[in-house]
Amino acid sequence: MPTIAILPVKSFRLGKGRLAAHLDDADRSELGRALAERTASLTVEAGLLPLLIAGDMEVAEWALLHGFPSAPDMGTGLDGAADIGSAWADESGSHWLVIHSDLPLLTVSDLTELEESLLRHGVVLAPSADGGTSAIGGRGVHYRFRYGPGSFRRHLASYPGSGIVTRLGLLHDVDTVADLVSARNHPRGAWLAGVM
Repeated sequence: MPTIAILPVKSFRLGKGRLAAHLDDADRSELGRALAERTASLTVEAGLLPLLIAGDMEVAEWALLHGFPSAPDMGTGLDGAADIGSAWADESGSHWLVIHSDLPLLTVSDLTELEESLLRHGVVLAPSADGGTSAIGGRGVHYRFRYGPGSFRRHLASYPGSGIVTRLGLLHDVDTVADLVSARNHPRGAWLAGVM
């Protein structure tokens, strides 16, 4: 079985709340959908099997339309979504990677390096620029996820032998308008001009 790429995807209508002062509901929904679609497509190109943890029925229907398997998010945050995905992967005995779906500069080579480090070390972590965890990978269900501000240090403390992958595509997520502007101004983010 291929490595499972667990992609938590919030409701398109309700996601990216911190951008609400600058983008209306329709624009935020379109951005969330485009980011999720691009990330899921890149995981397929990298030879991973995407599993979307769907924040609502709209996301689940969108995943079905695109041929991506999904499981319902039970409303327990990123920790709960990661638990659901790792349990799903464990049923097939597969390795898994929990990857944020809002990484506009992500590339196939970023994902390939993540998987290679996972297979080499057994656990892999990728920090985001703000100290969060943009990706974590392992195998089985004996992991304690500790998302939230500063989560990278908590995950690293829990799994000190982890492989660490630090790459631009994994460092840069979209939480603020500054993040979005920065991504659009980077050559890898040129695709965003067609979305917004």
